[in-house]
Formats: sequence, C-alpha cells, structure tokens
Amino acid sequence: MRLIIFFLFANFLYGANVETISVFSISMNKQIKNLVITPDQYEDISLASVYLLHGAGGSYLDWNTKVQGLEQYCDSLNIIIICPDGGGNSWYFDSPIDSNYRYETYICGELVNFIDNKYLTKKDPKFRAISGLSMGGHGALYLSIKNQNIFGLAGSMSGGLDIRGFSNNWNLSDRLGNIKENPKNWENNTVIKLIDRFKIKDLKLIIDCGKDDFFLEVNNAFHNKLIRKGINHIYKIKEGSHNWIYWRESVFEHLNFFTEKFKNQI
Repeated sequence: MRLIIFFLFANFLYGANVETISVFSISMNKQIKNLVITPDQYEDISLASVYLLHGAGGSYLDWNTKVQGLEQYCDSLNIIIICPDGGGNSWYFDSPIDSNYRYETYICGELVNFIDNKYLTKKDPKFRAISGLSMGGHGALYLSIKNQNIFGLAGSMSGGLDIRGFSNNWNLSDRLGNIKENPKNWENNTVIKLIDRFKIKDLKLIIDCGKDDFFLEVNNAFHNKLIRKGINHIYKIKEGSHNWIYWRESVFEHLNFFTEKFKNQI
C-alpha cells in the first residue's frame, strides 16, 4: 500500500507537460521544431524560462531523451524549459555566407517572441536564461553576450568557446567560409572575441568543462580573459570528458544556478 501511495504522490508532484512545437522562421523561411517542458501548474503564474541548446549534430530532442529527471526538475521548481533545434551544425549564429542559417535571429527574435506569447513567461531578461553543451555552449554565450536585453543569465558546458582552432570541423567553414580567406567572419563569430566588442554588465555566467575534454584549453583561455576584463563568473573544471555522462550531471548544476538567481530577483 505504501508503494502505491508513493507512486501516486510522485505522479502528482511531477506532472510536467512535454510538447513539440513547430515555429515558422521568417528569416530562414522554414518550420523549426522545438521541445517545451512546462510544469503541471504553469497556467496559474508567469514563470522564468531556460533555453537549452544541443551540440553539433544533435537535435531539439537530445536534452529530454538523454537526461533523466529534467521533467521532474521543471515541475518541482516551476520553470519552463525550451529546447530549440539548432539545425544540426548551425553554431547558433547568423551565417554571413549562407542565409539558410540565421539562428541568432531565429532564437533571439522569432522563438523567444513565440514562447513569450504562447506561454506565461516572465519577460524580463533577469528571468530568462540560456545554456548548452559543446556547440550549444558556444551558442549560449554568443547569443547572451550579444543580446543582453533578452538573456540575463547564461551557461556553457564543454563549450567550443574559440572556434578558430577548429576550422576543419563541424561544417564551420560552410557557415563562415575558409578561415584564411574570410578571417573577419571567424573573428566576428567566435564567442571569445565578443568580450572585446560587447560590455558585459549584469549577465550572470556559469561555465564548466571536463578536465579530459578536448575543449579544455579554449575554456581556460575564455575564463582567463573574463578575469582580465573583470567580468564576474563561475568557472569549474570537473572530472569528465566530452560526453553525456558529463552533461547529465552538469546541466543540473546550471539549472540550480539559474533558479537560485531567479529567486534572488523576486
């Protein structure tokens, strides 16, 4: 009897709603799928939102299918989680050479507006966060630094925070052109250079990387540059590599960081 009661109670507590929504991108002239997780009682009050970006070659389904407990977390802490599709290897910027890849415009303009109109969200950037893994870590910092009027909190897990050393990987040259022939495209779209162009004021940052990750060096460089610029942030080097074993734990650290900051704003 106790087991049955506990099972029913758990279902009552964690009744998060998961739905796939299709959003038409005017900038790219196509429908894009996104996963949205809302708590069971979200209709009663406006909530903070967290955008989670997938890595290269991934999809909008990755976070929910590969991480156990995301729905329960969303329901118990009353937040809305949005997982956009990043078009495989878009790197989440507006490609200067391919108009089919305008993912900064899509996420920061079209998708955020759609979510805020369809769901009861708090529209102040202090209650809107973005994070991601690998390509998504780069994307989350890139989008938040350039659009601090939209995102007030951001994180990166194992992020490729300087893409210039990986010009032969992940279709990057298809988005930016050959690095030797188009160096400005690469300089303008690698997140580590944005710190020189954009003043970071109230953006709350959390960044981490596994000590055996091939992106550790660029994460260390990004961290050191933030220190030199006097930009407050949390940075952790943890046990682990570039895989879902690492990200399954790291994502909850980011969500805890965000929700604690959300509470401090109330």
